[in-house]
Amino acid sequence: MKYINRHIGQIINQAEKTFSAILVTGARQVGKTTLLKHIKNEIRYVTLDDPLLLQTVIDDPGTFFKSAIPPVIVDEVQYAPQLFPYIKMIADNENKKGQFFLTGSQQFHMMKNVSESLAGRIAIINLLGLSLREINNITFDKPFIPIKEYFSEREKSLKHNSYKHLWEIIHKGSMPVMYSFDMDWNMFYSSYTKTYIERDVKGLTQVGDEQKFIRFMISLAARTSQMLNLSSVANEVGISNPTANRWLSILVTSNIVFLLQPYYNNLTKRMVKTPKIYFLDTGLAAYLTKWTNSEVLESGVMAGAFFESFVISEILKSYYNIGILRPPLYYYRDKDMKEIDLLIERDNTLYPIEIKKTSTPRKEHIKNFSVLNKLHNKTIGTGGLICLYDDLLDIDQNNIVIPVNYL
Repeated sequence: MKYINRHIGQIINQAEKTFSAILVTGARQVGKTTLLKHIKNEIRYVTLDDPLLLQTVIDDPGTFFKSAIPPVIVDEVQYAPQLFPYIKMIADNENKKGQFFLTGSQQFHMMKNVSESLAGRIAIINLLGLSLREINNITFDKPFIPIKEYFSEREKSLKHNSYKHLWEIIHKGSMPVMYSFDMDWNMFYSSYTKTYIERDVKGLTQVGDEQKFIRFMISLAARTSQMLNLSSVANEVGISNPTANRWLSILVTSNIVFLLQPYYNNLTKRMVKTPKIYFLDTGLAAYLTKWTNSEVLESGVMAGAFFESFVISEILKSYYNIGILRPPLYYYRDKDMKEIDLLIERDNTLYPIEIKKTSTPRKEHIKNFSVLNKLHNKTIGTGGLICLYDDLLDIDQNNIVIPVNYL
């Protein structure tokens, strides 16, 4: 199996010098276990996916770490929350760093136990699928921000992805197994969806109708990159609004979808407060919405939405992969229907970004950036248009064309 180097590995190496425990969370199949086994290959590995071992832990959690002596990797730790008090006790008694390396696909109950038992003793790291940088074996790992210093450093390791290859990646998705094996795309995502519902969703809530949950996922996938109208989704699927809210929370906390919150400023009351929804893996979204290959996806009616979802996901990864759990990312939309796809906030400065599936960028694409001038308590930084043009190019003195390869 080909191992693809993950940028977040260096954050784990740094965290183990400060914390007794490191928890790597993320959706199924994003590579949590492979990552830990690769960078900590000298220590013992145990998985609670093993039903016999899990039953032993449930029956007698106090003896688990007498045989699995730290330092140890414990995979799928969410199945045995009984272990968290013992991790706390060992961490407090021995006061050693880097003793427990934990993975978990579910976050609801697990995060509750972590926050109650291990506050101050654990580093939480969120792993998404492969980034474009990782797929291209690029070591550059700075978070994306449209400033001169970023582009100067980024272009030193730039790799050009052809238009065709980029859409193959968008369609294939970001799951590492798709790049390590000659895997059948349809078979993988069919199995992935089934396993996700059976193992993760059922463990989090009582889903009475699995087919309705799948239809719920399909309905959301068809709305990726759009403002979220959950009532419309609920009506389409035939479920109540409370059920739709509960199911959405499952998809968010298990890293299937991301809600990009609107930027809201007390000085500007006319901004909307509805989030936009993005599928974090475009391959899964393509499977759910039945785009069977990259050619039909690229030329289809959802091409722009998929391109935007891909870009947002890549920018998110650039922040998560340096350990930032809450990236400072927003979008702008006001009651006059003026929208900016992305705002990045840093040091009281807002950097506006527009995302377009076009290779012919025009100044009119960034015309809404001017609405930010009314935010008198914020500095407006360099803006950009992320698109399919091949080269960096000044649109005007404050804004630039950003090829997607610069992410």
